[in-house]
Amino acid sequence: MPRFVIDAPSVPTLPVEGSDALFPVRRVYCIGRNYAAHTIEMGGDPDREPPFFFQKNPDNLDSSGEFPYPPKSSDVHHELEMLVALKSGGTNIPVDKALDHVFGYAVCLDMTRRDLQGEAKDLRRPWEIGKAFERSAPCGPVVPAARIGHPDRGLVELKVNGTARQTGDLGQMIWKVPEMIAYLSDYFELAAGDVIMSGTPSGVAAVQRGDVLEGRIEGVGTFTVTVV
Repeated sequence: MPRFVIDAPSVPTLPVEGSDALFPVRRVYCIGRNYAAHTIEMGGDPDREPPFFFQKNPDNLDSSGEFPYPPKSSDVHHELEMLVALKSGGTNIPVDKALDHVFGYAVCLDMTRRDLQGEAKDLRRPWEIGKAFERSAPCGPVVPAARIGHPDRGLVELKVNGTARQTGDLGQMIWKVPEMIAYLSDYFELAAGDVIMSGTPSGVAAVQRGDVLEGRIEGVGTFTVTVV
């Protein structure tokens, strides 16, 4: 057995619905501006330009059902997304083979320190300070594709304190799941344990302590998070 100079960090995991087994997370890729209305909302051009990605840290994923309001920000936004969990990977994956690598899907949130992200954009700096902070990716259980197939249509909805904030449809994604997998595999060697957060519809807005966020993706499931 190897001897480490410090205690080895634990492997970040997500629960798997209907099982005691866990899904181990290797990397987290997040696509930006993947719904036309959200692209316009954020000041971008919704034309189909090449996709762009940023990353969160694996241990940013959190399935506790609570989101601690982070420090150094007064403008934290919700972004409801479908997470894609890979069971295998590789390089230069063809689009028509991409879904063969998917283990399952989950409802998740890309919580964003919008004020810090905005400052980083203005200074042409990376976004990690706004995106990759502790517990910034609340996530529900992974639902195996063997059970639900590969959802490509269906309601994407987030309610905050019972009022709808974000409403869209998986069919509105500019870049579909197979295309995202294929594109990423041209630049990175994907592997089992990688997850992709597939973008958010319009309606992103600030949260406050005490808010209850209820996310639903038709064909995948629901997930509730409380801001604490």
